[in-house]
Amino acid sequence: MTAPGLWHIAAAEPGLTAVVDPDGGEVSYGSLAAAADRYGRGLQAMGLRPGDSVVVLLPNGSDLMAMYFAAMQTGLYIVPVNWHLVGPEIAYLISDSGAKAFVASSRFAEAAAVAGESLPASARFSVGEIPGFQPLSSLGASEPVGRPDIRTAGAPMLYTSGTTGRPKGVRRALTGADPDDVPAAGIWFFGIFDLKPFDGHVHLCGSPLYHTAVLNFVALSIQFGHTAVLMDRWDAEEMLRLIAKYRVTHSHMVPTQFRRLLALPEDVRSSYDVSSWRAAIHGAAPCPLEVKRRMIEWWGPVVTEYYAATEGGGTVINSVDWLRKPGSVGLPWPGSVVKVLADDGSELPAGEIGTVYMRMGASTFEYYKDKAKTQAGRVRDLFTLGDIGYLDEDGYLFLCDRKADMIISGGVNIYPAEIEGELACHPAVADVAVFGIPHPDWGEEIKAVVQPVDGVSGSPELTAELLSYLATRLAKFKLPRTVDYAAELPRDPNGKLYKRRLRDPYWEGQERAI
Repeated sequence: MTAPGLWHIAAAEPGLTAVVDPDGGEVSYGSLAAAADRYGRGLQAMGLRPGDSVVVLLPNGSDLMAMYFAAMQTGLYIVPVNWHLVGPEIAYLISDSGAKAFVASSRFAEAAAVAGESLPASARFSVGEIPGFQPLSSLGASEPVGRPDIRTAGAPMLYTSGTTGRPKGVRRALTGADPDDVPAAGIWFFGIFDLKPFDGHVHLCGSPLYHTAVLNFVALSIQFGHTAVLMDRWDAEEMLRLIAKYRVTHSHMVPTQFRRLLALPEDVRSSYDVSSWRAAIHGAAPCPLEVKRRMIEWWGPVVTEYYAATEGGGTVINSVDWLRKPGSVGLPWPGSVVKVLADDGSELPAGEIGTVYMRMGASTFEYYKDKAKTQAGRVRDLFTLGDIGYLDEDGYLFLCDRKADMIISGGVNIYPAEIEGELACHPAVADVAVFGIPHPDWGEEIKAVVQPVDGVSGSPELTAELLSYLATRLAKFKLPRTVDYAAELPRDPNGKLYKRRLRDPYWEGQERAI
C-alpha cells in the first residue's frame, strides 16, 4: 500500500493529478515532485543549507507548491509573501527573515524589483520576466536529475499581520525529520476534520496561499493524495462550477465567502451540483449565526468551524454540535488547552468573560527576533491572540470579540462582533464594521460603517431602517449612534477586516480607553 507523502505517491502513481492550476492545467505528482527536486538541488547549489530562508512572491499555482516542497525537503524556511504588499514592505520581510533567495511572479514585477535590490541577481528568480531576475526554470536546471543531496524537513515561516508595528515571523525549530513522510501532527490535524489519506477527497483552494491555514490545507491535501484545485481569485459562481466539475469534497473557507455564495440568485445556486461536499471548514473571522444556519440548510451538516492561530492550539465544532450551541467555536482539540483568564492571570469560571489563552501540547514558538512580543502574549505556558470570550458549563468556547476592538462606553463593555453579526443579517447589508469613536462624556460611542449590497445606496432612510431593525434584536446601549457607508470595506482576500483603517482617523491625537 502506498504511504502518504508527495514523493511516495509520485513514485507509486506518478500520473495521478496533484494540482489543478487556476487556468485548468493539471500537474501530476510525478511532475510536481520532479520540480521540487530540481529547485531543491538548485538552492543547495547556491549554498543554501538547513535553517536558511527563501521568500516567495507568487500567486496560487503549482509553481508556488513546487517551491514549497523544495524548501520542505531541504530544511529551509519558506516565507510566502502577501502579494498586496509594496516593495519596501517585501524588502523588510526579505531582510528580517535573512532570505538567501527570492522567487517572484512577473504579475508583481514592480514590487519585486524594489524588494529584490538587497539580493544579488544570482539569488533572484522569476516566473515570467522581471528585469534583473533569472527565470525560475533555470533554478537547478544544470544540476543532475534526482533528489537533493541534503534532505531534512523544512518549515513555513509565515508573518503575522498584527495590529501594531511591523509583522513578525512565527518561526519554529526544525525537527530534523524525514521530509518524505507526512508529519504525525499533519495526520492528526486532518483527522480533526475526518480527512484521511487516499479517501477520495478533492480539495478546493479559494484563498491566497500566503495564509497559514490555506497553505497548510493545500500542502496536506496533496500529501494525502487529495487533488488540490486552485483558484486564482475567488468568485462565488466559479467556486460552484469547480465543485460540480471536480466533485470537490472539502475546502477551507471564510464567512465572507459564505455570504457571497448565499447572495447568488436562487436559480444560480440550484443549478450546480454540490452533493459531493463532505467538509466545508471555516475559521479566521466570526460568522453571523443566520449565515451559518443558511449554509447548513443548503449544504447539509458538513460545515465545520475551528478557532486557531499560527502560534498553535485551538478548538473545533461540527454542524450538529453548533446547532445545539449556536455561536460556539467548539471544544479544544485533543492535546490543546484553552482557558479564559482575568486581567490578573487567574482562571475564570464558566460563563465569565475574559481573555482567551491557549496552548498546544508542550509545543513552543517565538516571534522571530521579537522576544518582547512573544512574552507579551503569554501567561505562564499559555498564549493569547487578544480575543475575549467565555467557556460554558460544558467547556465550549464562545468568542465575544478582540480585546483591541472592544468598546467601553459609559463604563460598559460592548462587543462590536455581536452588533456586526446582527447587521450582517439585514438584506441591504453586504458587509459591516462596528467600532468605537471618541465621545466627550462616555469615552466612546458606537460607529457602524456599512457596505450596502449592489443596487442599494446609503441614505438617511436606510440608516433609520437599519437602526430600527437592530432595536428589535439588541439592547438600546448596543445600538450605533451613527452609520456611515462605504463602497467596500478594507478586507484582505482571506476575509480579515482591517478595522484600524476605518477607526484610526477618528482617534488621531487622542488616546483610546483600551
